[in-house]
Amino acid sequence: MLKKLKNKLIYSLIVILLLFITACGPNKQSTVQEQLYEAETDFIVGSIAELTDEDEQYDEVYKSEILSIKQVSKHVYQHTSYLDANTPCNGMLIIYGNKAVVFDTTVDDESSSQLIDWITTAMKSEIIAVIPTHYHIDNLGGLNEFHSRGINSYTNDKTIQIAAEKNLPVPRHGFNGYMELKIGDEKVYSEFLGEGHTPDNIIGYFPLENIMFGGCLIKALNDGKGNITEANIEEWPQTVKNVKLRYPNTEKIIIGHGEIGGMEIIDYTIRLFE
Repeated sequence: MLKKLKNKLIYSLIVILLLFITACGPNKQSTVQEQLYEAETDFIVGSIAELTDEDEQYDEVYKSEILSIKQVSKHVYQHTSYLDANTPCNGMLIIYGNKAVVFDTTVDDESSSQLIDWITTAMKSEIIAVIPTHYHIDNLGGLNEFHSRGINSYTNDKTIQIAAEKNLPVPRHGFNGYMELKIGDEKVYSEFLGEGHTPDNIIGYFPLENIMFGGCLIKALNDGKGNITEANIEEWPQTVKNVKLRYPNTEKIIIGHGEIGGMEIIDYTIRLFE
C-alpha cells in the first residue's frame, strides 16, 4: 500500500514539473527535450555496446595468403584454408597441455605445413593426432604433409576405405563408430552418427569447453544444401538429430564452411533437409 502511494506521489510530482516547464516557454521545453533525447541516446548506445560485447569476437592469431587461424576459446582454434577465393574451408584445432589435436587437414600440403609450423613453433605444442572428418580434399588434402612429419592420423573406417578406392591420401588408423583420445588430462571425442554430407562423415567434440566440430555435416545459418553429389539426403536430418541428442550441451560449433554457430545451426540443418 505504501509503495503504491509513493509511486503515485512521484508520478504527481513529475506531472507538476512538466506543466511548469511547459509554462516557462518553448526554449526551456526544448532544453529539457534535448536532455531527454541525449539520455535516451546514451541508453541506446550503451545497449548497442553491451550487445556488441556479448557477440563472439574471434581473434585472428595467424594470417597468410593461404591460411588463417582464429582463436575460438581458451583451448580451441579454427583453421581456414582456401580451395579458391570463394571457398574457405574450416577445421578445428585443440591445444591443451602443450599437446594438439587437429580436425581436418587444410586443403593442401603447403597450407598444412604452415599450420603444423605454427602449432609446433609458435604454440610449442606437439600434434598427437590429425583427424579427417571425411574423405573430400578439403578434409584430407594436406594429409601427406602430416604423415611426412611423423604425425598419426585417425578417422572412420569408411573414410579409409573410400580414400583408398579413390587413390587419395589414406589415414593410417581407423575406428568403427566412436573414438576417444587423451589430450593432456582431458579427452577429445570423434564419432560417426549416421550418413549425411557423405557416407563417412564424423564429428569431433571437446567436452572441456563443449565445442563441436560439425564439419560439412552441419550447415551455416541460412546456407544452402551445398555439395550433395554423394549425400544421403534421406538420412541427413536424422543423423543431425542424433548429433543433437548425443551432445545436448554443445555451446559452439565450428563447421566446414561458414560461420561458427550454436545449437541453432543444428536445428537449421535439420529443417533444411527434412
